[in-house]
Amino acid sequence: MSYPKAHDLNCLTIGELEALATQRMDKLTRDYYNEGADSGSTLAENISAYQKYRIRPRVLRDISSIDTSVNIFGHKNSIPLGVAPTAMQCLAHPDGEHATARACKKMDIVMGLSSFSTSTIEEVKESLGTEHPAALQLYLFEEREQSRKMIQRAKKAGYKAVLLTVDTPLLGRRNLEIRNQFKLPKHLRVANFTLGQNNNQMDSIEEKDVELNTSTAGSGAGHDSSSKRAPPTGSITFHSHAPNPTLTWDRDIEWLKQECYPEMEVWVKGIATAEDALLACQHRVDGIIVSNHGGRQLNGALATLDALPEVVDAVRSQPNRVPVHVDGGIRHGTDVFKALALGADFVWVGRPVLWGLAYKGEEGVELCLKLLSDEFKLCMGLAGVTKVEDIGKEYLVKIDRSGFVSRL
Repeated sequence: MSYPKAHDLNCLTIGELEALATQRMDKLTRDYYNEGADSGSTLAENISAYQKYRIRPRVLRDISSIDTSVNIFGHKNSIPLGVAPTAMQCLAHPDGEHATARACKKMDIVMGLSSFSTSTIEEVKESLGTEHPAALQLYLFEEREQSRKMIQRAKKAGYKAVLLTVDTPLLGRRNLEIRNQFKLPKHLRVANFTLGQNNNQMDSIEEKDVELNTSTAGSGAGHDSSSKRAPPTGSITFHSHAPNPTLTWDRDIEWLKQECYPEMEVWVKGIATAEDALLACQHRVDGIIVSNHGGRQLNGALATLDALPEVVDAVRSQPNRVPVHVDGGIRHGTDVFKALALGADFVWVGRPVLWGLAYKGEEGVELCLKLLSDEFKLCMGLAGVTKVEDIGKEYLVKIDRSGFVSRL
């Protein structure tokens, strides 16, 4: 593994990285990346939820050899953390997803790629290399053919899993996005959707085909007519095609498994309750990601860390237990430790990676991942743990509203 040799004395924490990125991003990009839905209370609680827990460190243990690695998608990941799929990374830096991919490869960390990326599935995998694992985040469109094409391309490129986003039957209200009338600059494109595309080649694209403003000129969202459901029409845009209110467990999970197997695993991203975790197990998905879309969908929903324990308990009650991952609000290596202690097998990080990308491109993403890696390893050592699988709830206490501490 290749780490930067020296500290960046201007940036020693993720908080400092956020501040530096803020200076480098234009307002349109900054608001798009950092906003949550409505008042942003769920976005804020994703972060503050970690402050309700304190670590119970153990001492006089030999911690001279600490192993932070875990296995994911058949790969030995350097820490139990992956880079979450986030859309349109070229807004943050011209190298976009390529810079993120190269940093993930250097740090031995799995990468998730958004369907609405500004580089193609094939281009990003080329930057990652043949052996490095990647997962494709998927919006399953009402018209399945475009999704089928995406899946086939991901298979051919060597992606290990599809992460089906299930928390966007409708799009959450993002007020800054509306006020700013957000759309991609003319020099950028949503790379995976073009006119005349085939499975082997991406054609050139005009701005009109990738507009993400609220008017979605040339595209129409799906709607209910008097006789039947009318699916989205026209060019694929995020606002018109990503939301899919017709998705169901029985029909769509089985279809997705048929399309993905055996080359790719099928995960569901956006589970927040025990009931849905049990359904995911019953439909034999390969894994669950506890997620609320970074607080960008249902404002007032549970913080992901607060939702995690009931999902973990539900999954552990099943004979066909699947891995449980979590994303949202992770800003320090101790947050990773706390999530694992509450039962997560792995975590995903989104916005901090974007901040690193805006700060220094590939070097900034690598810096972000190094900060979290170093903090997590130090936390393990100071807590008296040498292996990830030994992190459990005995290492945490919870603080209630009155400030009293209770064991888990």
